Amino acid sequence: MDWSPLWLSLRVAGWATVLSITLGLLIAYPLARCRVPGRYFLSAAVNLPLVLPPTVLGYALLVALGRRSPLGQIYEHLVGQPLVFTWQGAVAASCIASLPLFVGYARVSLASIDSDLIAAARLDGAGAGAIWTHILIPLARPGLAAGACLAFARALGDFGATLMVAGDTPRITQTMPLAIYDAVLSGDGAIVRAFVFISIVVCLTICYAATRLAPPTT
Repeated sequence: MDWSPLWLSLRVAGWATVLSITLGLLIAYPLARCRVPGRYFLSAAVNLPLVLPPTVLGYALLVALGRRSPLGQIYEHLVGQPLVFTWQGAVAASCIASLPLFVGYARVSLASIDSDLIAAARLDGAGAGAIWTHILIPLARPGLAAGACLAFARALGDFGATLMVAGDTPRITQTMPLAIYDAVLSGDGAIVRAFVFISIVVCLTICYAATRLAPPTT
């Protein structure tokens, strides 16, 4: 049995989660603690991947990251290969699909931090880096960790956007959800059962961890 879809899925989900955390913090902080113009539109745009049909999201990403797009051309100039139809393209698609889950938890966690703590730190001469390192991240850590867990689970199970952006090439871009789909079509029940079982166990474990890590709501 070929286990490459499992290892590829774990690698894609891992990198997608790292990107989701990086981008998510940049998005969540102004939404949580600043009254920036258009924050409601930004919040709606961040949540869009949750409600768009996966094929619509995948097509939009394919257009935005393709070889004719500015982003696609910049990436190809820097890296020397196109982004679409590569495992890196799967990372980009999974990141966008899972980003709303991390931003949601990060926004709530950052908004719950007492502003007086930040003001006092600034009066003591703390810079932005020190505030993030010693106040924001430590106090928001449970929510950030829970959001990261759910982002990983979402990235691990992405199908539609990944298929549109990265394709379904065995050992190159075929993640576990794509391998399950192909196995169903070909009637290979052993592969279907194995990958479905692994998916359920892994995602259930991650969701349990996210529930335990999430800060109490009361």
